[in-house]
Amino acid sequence: MFKIVLLLLFALKIFALEISLQSAKESHQAYSTLHLNHNDKFLCQEFKDDFENVTKIVCAFSKLPSQKIEKIQNSFFEIESEVKKNTFFLIIKPFQKMKLYPIVFNLTKEETLFNANVELSGHWMIVGYKDDIPYIQKNKKNPLSINIPYTSHVEKFPYVGSLDIKGNPVHIKRVGDATEYIKIKKLYEDKNYEFALDLCNDVIKEYPTSLFRAELLFYKIRSHAKLNDNDKLVEVAKDYLRDYSSDENVAEVLSLIARAYNKIGLNSDAEYFYDRLFSEHYDSIYAKWGYIYMAEVLEKSGNNSKAQVLYEKALSETDNIDIAVVAAFKLSRVLIASAKMSEAAKHIEKIALVKPSYFIEDKVDSTSMMYDFLDNNDFITAATIAKALYENMEATEDEYEELVKNVGIWLSQSAKKKDALVALNIYVEKFPDGIYLSDVKIAKDSLFFDVNDDNTTNKFDTYNKLIDEYTGDRIGDKALYEKVKLLIAQKMFKEALSLEEKIAKLDKVEYGDVPELITDAAIGTMELSLKEKECNKVLLISSKYNIELSSQWDDGIYECAMKGGDFELAKKMANRNIKSKDLELRKKWLYRYIKIDFATGNYSNVIEASKELIILIDEDKESPYRDVYRNLFDTYQRLENSQKMIESIAKLINIYGENYIDIDRYVAVMGVGSQTKDTNLVIEYGDKVLNIQKTSASRPQTPYVEFTLYEAYIQKENYNKALEVIKLLDDVTLSKNNISRQKYLLGSVLERLWRDDESKKAYQEAIDIDPTSAWAGLAKSAKNINSN
Repeated sequence: MFKIVLLLLFALKIFALEISLQSAKESHQAYSTLHLNHNDKFLCQEFKDDFENVTKIVCAFSKLPSQKIEKIQNSFFEIESEVKKNTFFLIIKPFQKMKLYPIVFNLTKEETLFNANVELSGHWMIVGYKDDIPYIQKNKKNPLSINIPYTSHVEKFPYVGSLDIKGNPVHIKRVGDATEYIKIKKLYEDKNYEFALDLCNDVIKEYPTSLFRAELLFYKIRSHAKLNDNDKLVEVAKDYLRDYSSDENVAEVLSLIARAYNKIGLNSDAEYFYDRLFSEHYDSIYAKWGYIYMAEVLEKSGNNSKAQVLYEKALSETDNIDIAVVAAFKLSRVLIASAKMSEAAKHIEKIALVKPSYFIEDKVDSTSMMYDFLDNNDFITAATIAKALYENMEATEDEYEELVKNVGIWLSQSAKKKDALVALNIYVEKFPDGIYLSDVKIAKDSLFFDVNDDNTTNKFDTYNKLIDEYTGDRIGDKALYEKVKLLIAQKMFKEALSLEEKIAKLDKVEYGDVPELITDAAIGTMELSLKEKECNKVLLISSKYNIELSSQWDDGIYECAMKGGDFELAKKMANRNIKSKDLELRKKWLYRYIKIDFATGNYSNVIEASKELIILIDEDKESPYRDVYRNLFDTYQRLENSQKMIESIAKLINIYGENYIDIDRYVAVMGVGSQTKDTNLVIEYGDKVLNIQKTSASRPQTPYVEFTLYEAYIQKENYNKALEVIKLLDDVTLSKNNISRQKYLLGSVLERLWRDDESKKAYQEAIDIDPTSAWAGLAKSAKNINSN
């Protein structure tokens, strides 16, 4: 059998107690041994559960240590200590399985050995394993067997000690690197990353051949990642991956170096390490982190659709809470950007359920999301985030009181009226003299019709008591009748309607308005269901109670269906109205019909309906539906119909002029021009983008538009305009890579204009700003050619 043994030794000597922790592999299965040695014999005992699994091992010592023993652990054991009644205890708990053995014989010195069951020993060994104990065969002991000693007189049992991967003895010098390594882990866990880095460097310098070198480099990498020191991370990670390619932390290092390369703009290098991560460690949790890191880059570049796919992949493939929470949070951010608020809300609610503290970890984005949901009238989700934020911050922080107030105020505008009242009372309790007390009072008063106050509660209690005591009696009937009226007055229509069968049996002379009450309850329930977007209930009630669902409900049902993503129902409402004789209604529903088909990808229908709507509104310069031209352009863009895109954008400009809202569409047309090598098209719409950015004091398309327009002018040999465009980036904050690119392009056009001194200066600036970039390389080549 071919065996590879990897040893990591950790040893401490405390008051003559030696703790030795080793890890190895046998037949590709990892295991670990824990040796406890003491000058005096001591007791160790296993504790088992009902299934004979060892749940912990406790060892007792009569002497107390002179120093505190910190918690020690690896992937198989967790070792803790405590002192009770002048007795020192070591408690060993397993992460997998473990077995306790007394080491009674010294095989390097003694010739005779036998099966010895002892309670006290000076040396105990604990084996940690996953499925089967390595090297040791379990045989059921026959109670009638004889324990005969075995003696070897010829030669003593060989003993070499620990071996390295090449089979050579490991000479372990018990020095301070072990202790320092523990300190480094503690510093990292306490988020003292700079101190952890300094100590790592000191230990590596003092112990260049330390057994912990891999771990020291690993913690340097992690600390650099936390400090966002990406260049240094890459440098250390390369050394680590070269020297420790089979280390257990390789997957995490691959994810971190890939992310670092992305951050410094070397995406091709990042892709190499992502490929390694996903191919070599596809089942590691760090592969899921890799999906998240890649998605972050895509999201930042504006490719939200691909980012969404990767966030969803990380979320669906992991059972790790931290990964799931981060993926869900970032996925929510992408969904919000895509106006998929209801989907985003579902993820936010799940995060609040499993790890509400995460929101405070990303406070800026959490706050931004909170107000996005508020703007979309999703008061429940906004309140969920607000509650998670204030519950995980100090009461002295500036936002605390406002967040407590917001939870109640926002919930009062949602269906969760009872929760709103509880939240508002919490504010009053926390801030009896708060600055928002008047707002809270108004909100509480508004809940009167939705949440029973004391008087209303007393009334319901009284009605219920009379109904129970006088069932079938006039008093009971009257109580039932008044209860239904009160329920309707309190807008509790569903509850009122649930009593339909009972009140229908009341005396028809004395209670002649019962049919009207039932109808009122049905209408109220239908309206409430419509407000709550329960469209199926609306149709069911309308049919059961002969309440004709007239066109006055169509708007609400359409909005309900669109918000709920039920495009089939929305289209049904649109189809009912697009042939309306009322021209204004027809326009409105045609416009909605187009929105539905665009959302569902029925682009041929979008084009046909848009043409019809355009005919109806073409002469109306103030029509609210004129942005159908935008829908038409976007449709042609999705169909990649370049010619129609050009025609549509011309119409848009004719209607709206150069409009900031259409800036992305201008950029899309520039893209068409680039693909078709139509430099005139690129220049025409690139200039429009520059004009809009200049007048709006906003530069969302920088530097793409400047770089693209520059290339177009170069191709037209209009070098002065190219120079003018590329110099627009002088006062813009760019990444190092983009600055290097800009300086190189500046140098190139200056060289074409025979302004060699200025050209050389620009080339040098391109080299200086990011020496490792491809643009720096081009600048060096250009400068050398220029010099010659």
